[in-house]
Amino acid sequence: MQTLCKTRQVKVGSVLIGGGAPVAVQSMTNTDTRDFEATLAQIRALAEAGCEIVRLAVPDREAAANLAELVKQAPVPLVADIHFDYQLALMAIDAGISKLRINPGNIGGKEKVKAVVSRAKACGVPIRVGVNAGSLEKELLAKYGGPTAAAMVESAMKHVRLLEDEDFTDIVISLKASSVPKTVEAYRELVRQTDYPLHIGITEAGTWYSGSIRSAVGLGILLAEGIGDTLRVSLTGDPLREVEVGQKILEALELRSFGAKVISCPTCGRCQIDLESLASQVEALAAGIKKPLRIAVMGCAVNGPGEAREADVGVAGGRGEGLIFRQGEIIRKVPEDQIITALKEELEKLKEVH
Repeated sequence: MQTLCKTRQVKVGSVLIGGGAPVAVQSMTNTDTRDFEATLAQIRALAEAGCEIVRLAVPDREAAANLAELVKQAPVPLVADIHFDYQLALMAIDAGISKLRINPGNIGGKEKVKAVVSRAKACGVPIRVGVNAGSLEKELLAKYGGPTAAAMVESAMKHVRLLEDEDFTDIVISLKASSVPKTVEAYRELVRQTDYPLHIGITEAGTWYSGSIRSAVGLGILLAEGIGDTLRVSLTGDPLREVEVGQKILEALELRSFGAKVISCPTCGRCQIDLESLASQVEALAAGIKKPLRIAVMGCAVNGPGEAREADVGVAGGRGEGLIFRQGEIIRKVPEDQIITALKEELEKLKEVH
């Protein structure tokens, strides 16, 4: 799949955003940044899960005081999320943060914006202008009759111009709403007006189940149209799940590969093995494999053999048994209770040669 919307490139620590770089997966800690140990532990867990950029809320000076050591020990670039107090932004830059997420309109006036931009430029720190439908300016709400896509775009471009007025163009833009159609409409309009790299997401998407679906639909539409250079899936709860869902979205569109991928059939009346349990066990097995292997778990002889042959390793179920395939060849037939053991053995062989 080719990127249709060409954007500039911004460097966030060691990660490139835009300009044809792979779509980067982000998340945000939900710990209190003033709690250094808890925050560092979550950053490390997110990085281990494959998160490439981690954002932190910086609500006060106590939180900002932890940033320098967090930056030093974090295995991935960190982004400081700042609102209302420009001095916190200055502290974050001085601490070595890799990117700022601010709303120039609420940071404290033109002179304070100028101070932040000047320091960011001197230190090579990009700024994400983040606009949310839930916090648009009153005058725009009045002008458009509510938080419309057009209002979101106008807000973003107004904030971008505040930075451009200070000769600052190391910018990333995000437009987020809880409404999928509104978010998609806003980004489609934005790419007609600017070539800055885009951070995409459906904000306040919901809990694990509903939020994953809403995010997959919204981000899937945008990414399929070539819109989006980095993403965050916003879910209520454990941010590790945000990383997992973001990766799955990118893999579904064949934009990225994050390790082994399991293909399993939906089951039907022809299935004569416990495929649901088998697929769950294989997914757990695949979670520890970083190599881009394709594993097929199929329930019967209709599509099973074909899918299994396309996979690096797979199983096609029969009556209480399964045919094990490896790279298009039938290796053996095993009883149902030996399928997982057989797949493990074949995966180990493949891991050695990849």
